[in-house]
Amino acid sequence: MSAFRSLPFLALVLTAPAFAQEADEESDDVIIVTGEGLPETPAEPAYSVREIARDQIVTTPSGRIEDALGAVAGFQQFRRSDSRSSNPSAQGVTLRALGGNATSRALVTLDGVPMQDPFFGYVPFAALVPEQIGSIRVTRGGGSGPFGAGALAGTIALSSADIGALGPVTASALVNDRGGTEVFGGAAVRLGEGFVTASGRWDRSQGFFTTPVDQRVPATARAAFDNVSGQIRAVAPLTETLELQARVLAFDDRRTLRFDGADSSASGQDASIRIVGRGDWEVDALAYVQARNFTNVVISSTRFVKVLDQSNTPTTGIGGKLEVRPPVGENHVLRIGVDYRRAEGELQEQPFSAFTGELRARRRTGGATSDLGFFIENDWTLGNLVLTGGLRADRTAITDGFFREVSAAGLTTVDNVFADQKDWTVTWRGGALFRAGESLSLRAAAYSGLRLPTLNELYRPFVVFPVVTEANAALDVERLEGFEAGLDWAPVDGVAFSLTAFDNRVENAVANVTLTPTLRQRQNLPAIDAQGLELGARVSRGAFSFDGTLAYTDAEVDGTGASMALDGNRPPQTPRWAAAATVSWKPLENGIISLTLRHVGAQFESDQETDVLPAATTLGAFVQVPLTGGFSLILRGENLTDETIVTRNSDGAIDLGVPRTVWGGVRYGF
Repeated sequence: MSAFRSLPFLALVLTAPAFAQEADEESDDVIIVTGEGLPETPAEPAYSVREIARDQIVTTPSGRIEDALGAVAGFQQFRRSDSRSSNPSAQGVTLRALGGNATSRALVTLDGVPMQDPFFGYVPFAALVPEQIGSIRVTRGGGSGPFGAGALAGTIALSSADIGALGPVTASALVNDRGGTEVFGGAAVRLGEGFVTASGRWDRSQGFFTTPVDQRVPATARAAFDNVSGQIRAVAPLTETLELQARVLAFDDRRTLRFDGADSSASGQDASIRIVGRGDWEVDALAYVQARNFTNVVISSTRFVKVLDQSNTPTTGIGGKLEVRPPVGENHVLRIGVDYRRAEGELQEQPFSAFTGELRARRRTGGATSDLGFFIENDWTLGNLVLTGGLRADRTAITDGFFREVSAAGLTTVDNVFADQKDWTVTWRGGALFRAGESLSLRAAAYSGLRLPTLNELYRPFVVFPVVTEANAALDVERLEGFEAGLDWAPVDGVAFSLTAFDNRVENAVANVTLTPTLRQRQNLPAIDAQGLELGARVSRGAFSFDGTLAYTDAEVDGTGASMALDGNRPPQTPRWAAAATVSWKPLENGIISLTLRHVGAQFESDQETDVLPAATTLGAFVQVPLTGGFSLILRGENLTDETIVTRNSDGAIDLGVPRTVWGGVRYGF
């Protein structure tokens, strides 16, 4: 919470350029700032892209950003739980059923800044408040384009809402049927030719029981959570064509899962500065720094006492990007640039005896990873045909890895120092977009990509009793190759359809491989293959709208050698079918009624194709009724049919997702 006390000072620092612009009374030029990055290039629609507008983001039944992302069928987290009832470290995200472990294979960015935790690779969804977001652009597939290392399954680009979307003052307060509360407040002000926005949200609840009734014990606890997130963003012109954007984000997220005392926390402070040039030479220059931490207490599932205290995980992420688009003619968009990312951190933990409660040892493990990438890409417009092609060269490094263990008496029992790994990887992508008419576009693309293993995968072992999962400091970089083809058809105004067929292959896919019934290890599988279809439909007719997506994915492990036993198996946590649909009706200005349907097919818990998680279909609702003076009544419903959502099944030990939940409250300024 101390990070939030510094936000007023940071706001003053960030808004200084805007004050300076306001004081410049001699300038008569009209300068327009947008707060956005550079526009998309003509060939970006050659890839499978889905936009999520602000109206859909702020009207989700749960009020969570992951619920909004669920509008794109095929988006999935490692677990089916949302960011209120899962362990933060399990919040890896993927697309196209290319998951299989808790690390993200889709790159998630906010205003161009990668949001994945530098140590674990999870996405801190509790820090990403829907009310702060202006739009989301989901690109499925696409490989490693500019600033794309890590985008094996695709890219999820979130953009902060600008002053027009937020309004001078916005606020909301809701309560649910279990006594949970959700409070949001935001403000936006123009300063000279620029603007500043500030917003924050606080959510807390005693939560629900994730454990089925017949498996509860006296130590069973509700999935309680208490999280707060705040953001300040300033945008100001430097010249007629240069725009400065700066953002500070801070969050603190605390949860309890399954048993009393099984508490976790994820916290962080991010700061970024970006300069966008929209002149003849277009420029996007970005730099950021992230300070993150994670703690977790593991409670024995048999004796219900503390057996592990992951007390501290200080982690730092730094990075940046410089992209230049020189003027090379009206038929070409050339992108040249460099980007860099570095993560360093360590986990500090202490195991305890389940029988005596005494400290058994003290452990520290960690290291650093980095990626320096150079890229060039060109779009070439030839009438109704747009061609695109690009190359990346990435210098990846895994360094300073170590694992040390000291006994309770202070004697060193393990002192491992792991060899550094450094390499160059060249990736590429290319595509074509042909506008066959005013209503029909045909597209095709092929691509490759890479992802570095995380510090968590490389160095941190963990135990979910009775299964031990070992780390693997020798993990190699994941590599993807894929291709896709599709069409976009808009037969009449307000009606649009899309269809994409794809074939993706991830070589050296990192997975938790079962060695014995009680032992697993992170290993590079030879490959995961995924082929499938993605369909989308949008209809807008007056006050009525429909948005729907459907994804079918046939994914399997390509196993050889030590992985032969897994050959042909479906990767864990990957459903074959996924669907999402939202129907909305806006009978009044600022009034809306919407119903949201989500379906996730059956999936396996582990790589052995045992312990099935059954298919789940949920229905949600959102109602906004305008009152007076800018106020609106808000009603939300999650899982209205009270579907049983199995999120974990470990030899019959079950975790459940959110049950029927009803919210009510008020909004102002939306």
